[in-house]
Order: sequence, then structure tokens, then C-alpha cells
Amino acid sequence: MKLSVVVLTMGNRPKELARAIDSALEQEHVDVEVVLVGNGADPAGDRAGRAPFDDERVKILRLPTNVGIPAGRNRGVAASSGDVVLFLDDDGWYRSPRLGAHLRDRFSAEPDLGIVSFRVRDPEGGRGERRHVPRLRAGDPERSSEVTTFLGGACAVRRAAWDAGGGLPEDFFYAHEETDLAWQVLNAGYRIVYDASAVMFHPAVLPTRHEMFYRYNARNRVWLARRNLPWPLAFAYLGVWVGMTLLRERSVRALKPWFKGFLEGWRKPAGPRRPISWKTAWRMTRTGRPPII
Repeated sequence: MKLSVVVLTMGNRPKELARAIDSALEQEHVDVEVVLVGNGADPAGDRAGRAPFDDERVKILRLPTNVGIPAGRNRGVAASSGDVVLFLDDDGWYRSPRLGAHLRDRFSAEPDLGIVSFRVRDPEGGRGERRHVPRLRAGDPERSSEVTTFLGGACAVRRAAWDAGGGLPEDFFYAHEETDLAWQVLNAGYRIVYDASAVMFHPAVLPTRHEMFYRYNARNRVWLARRNLPWPLAFAYLGVWVGMTLLRERSVRALKPWFKGFLEGWRKPAGPRRPISWKTAWRMTRTGRPPII
């Protein structure tokens, strides 16, 4: 079983990028390649002839423009040859050189395992962020469990599950593209697990640092529902999130772009509609996260 590690970068973190690539190439007792995708940038630059960029296991893909996170990762998967694809942020890295073998063994032993979401550790020693545990009861990051979504920059995906799910929705550009894929992977009969023993390090950062966070968060949530949920669940899902947003966000600075994005999600095409079955919705509910929240 071959592993492909897709690293997406905009070329602005050269030291961190080299560390990320090294941590992938150092995986022991496993066949691994790295697909380095420059999203509107030359990912290697003047370091192309130096380690780790000169390793024969590193494929470099240069995209002329920033096509967004899902499209960039889709291009990386298309250029890869692994049976399992890992996504790694350019400022993250793997703690253990045995992670690859652990994943190979899990995917080999569990044919219905579609996606593994990793535990994200703070390199400064903090407990980590609740949003990095992809379930409602996120208080204990050391507890593994079945889940219904995953972390896009800290995961491993079986290629057959990726193909069954149709890849990441490129129009999303940023936010919720992982959940769109996750719901389709579940609908195809695969499982998704949060594996606390599969660890990557990543600095603690706030998603709100991105200017488009609130707008894309809301727009893509509408698209997510329109694309994937039976209509009764879609309306319930969006109603719940409107209520949660009003309770969580008290500032006009946050609410104004959020509702702008919410309306944009209804006005603009959401892409092909592939509603999950009610059976899948019930399975998600039994897993602990019904598709209304």
C-alpha cells in the first residue's frame, strides 16, 4: 500500500514547508511520495536543487494562480499515485516517523475505513483547539471515535473513498469542503474515524484571521446543505446554524459578512445536487452528529 502526502503551499513559508516535507519523507517501513502543490507560486523557488525538494520521491506541481484549497488539493490527488492520500498543511508536520505504517496497517485491516482524521497537537504544549476534534463532544482530544467529518489538513483518505465521494468541491475555495466530501463518503458506505494516536503538530491559529472567513463560512454552509441533504434536513440544518451564529457572534463586524455570504449561498449555483440517503442521515445520527448541526 503506497501513501501519497499532498502538501499545498503559497510559497510564503519556506522553512516550515521544508520541515513538513521532511516529516513525510522520514516515515519508516512504508512506500511514500510527496506531491508539493504551489497554489499560485513556485513552491521550491531557489531551493529546488536542495533537500528536501531534490528528493526523487517529491513531485512538484506549480499552479499559475491561487485556485483555492479544494481545487489545489484535487490537483495534488490527480498527480499522486498512492492508495491512501494524506493532506498536510505547509506549516504542520508529523510527530512520529511511524505514522505512515500505522495508517497503512489500519487501512489494510479495515476495508470499510474511508478517512482517518488526525489529532492536532500544539507544538507549544497547549491542549489544542476544540474545533480540531471533529465531533460535538470535543472535550477530550485523546479519545478516538467514529465521526462524520474530518480535518482537511490533517487526514488520510483511501483513494477508493475519495473517488466514490467525488473529490473536494472546487467552487467552495475555502471552508466546509471537507464536510461535503465526508458526507458523500459516508453515503458510499465508508466509515470516518478520529484517531487520537495519529498525531500532527500545527501552530495554534484562529480561522478568523482570514478576511473571507465569515462570508465563505456562511455561503459554503448553504451550498453544503443544498448539495447534500434531503430538503427537510437542509432547512433544519441551516435554521440551526443561523440560530447558533446569532448566539455566538455578537458583533456587526462578524454578522454582516456572515449574512451576506448566507444570501450569496442561495443566489449562486451550489453545484450538482447529490442528497444523502435517509439511511446515511440516521447512521450519522447514531454516530453522534445528526446532519442538522
